[in-house]
Amino acid sequence: MRNQISNMYKPQHFKLGVFSANCSGGMAITKVEERWDATWENNMTLAAMMDSAGLEFSLPIARWVGYGGDTAFQEQSLETITWATGLIGKTEQLTVFATAHSAFFHPLVAAKQFATIGEIAAGRFGLNIVCGWNQPEYAMFNLDLSESHDVRYQLGQSWWDIIRRSWTSTEPFDWEDTFFKIKNGRCTPNPFLETLPPIMNAGSSPQGQAFAAKNCDFLFTVMLDIKSGKATVQAVKELAARTYRRDIDVFTTTYVVCRSTAQEAIDYHNYYAKDMADHEAVERLMGLMGMHAHSFPREQIESLRTNFAAGHGVYPLIGDPDTVADEIEKISLAGFGGISMSFVNYNRELPFFIQEVIPRLERKGLRVPIGAD
Repeated sequence: MRNQISNMYKPQHFKLGVFSANCSGGMAITKVEERWDATWENNMTLAAMMDSAGLEFSLPIARWVGYGGDTAFQEQSLETITWATGLIGKTEQLTVFATAHSAFFHPLVAAKQFATIGEIAAGRFGLNIVCGWNQPEYAMFNLDLSESHDVRYQLGQSWWDIIRRSWTSTEPFDWEDTFFKIKNGRCTPNPFLETLPPIMNAGSSPQGQAFAAKNCDFLFTVMLDIKSGKATVQAVKELAARTYRRDIDVFTTTYVVCRSTAQEAIDYHNYYAKDMADHEAVERLMGLMGMHAHSFPREQIESLRTNFAAGHGVYPLIGDPDTVADEIEKISLAGFGGISMSFVNYNRELPFFIQEVIPRLERKGLRVPIGAD
């Protein structure tokens, strides 16, 4: 049963959230002076701004090893479960996700952490399940990163099944499979109101999409263009309905460069993502994703070099407020239920988006003004 308290299920809204504000640099691999500094103070300021503007969610990226370069991109990061707990205490409406690697947290430890934060959040906690791809992080934990995407998601399925079993079993239980061996497993407290939190998974591979269709309320997937994005949404929704008798919403992730004029936005995009790109960190990220991740077609990674510097290679929203609002409308018409956004500097740039773009989305019928729903 869904937890209806979370605004992730709010009707009449194309959902908007922010991604990766817990990491230095956010998603922009750039040397510009104003690049994001992921201090706790900056994160609290951002969360309060999002909360008052009615944005639905904040989603962190779980990063354990950065990408080096002149900026030590994403080397400094706030751990996502404690980060989420803190931000929930500083907000009133915002749903705050934690991002957890199934390979790094024992499922019974994770179950207790998530149930505890659920009590604190009173329905505003969400869980993003990551089945892993970043080899240097696995090496740091002395774990092997399986070359098989199937095995990674089999481990993730076992992990999530154990968590759910610990939340629903009225008696201690034993468990043994390829990945875990448990004796007298249990978990207290139970999930808040005995409902699951909003669950998401980010995946563009067939395995990732199948995992989401079976287990998740939301799939985040990379969109390279509107046409292929629409086909992905249809396929995932059909898979969930046909195979698992479930509904699922599909989101994509974006980076935003919105300015008063389109030329100003284009000029700033060229400045931070081309002239001031941290090329060493870009090369390291692209190399690792080409070897271990399936978020992008490998043959297309090279052509996305500027987009990687600008925002991790995800879909760009560049232009004046009308252009950005029109692009978001296209994403909605393709069937997506929401987007995450990143900015070079969230606290400097999000206020302009809130002031100029959100009213345009309301006029398009994609969102309802605060207080009107």
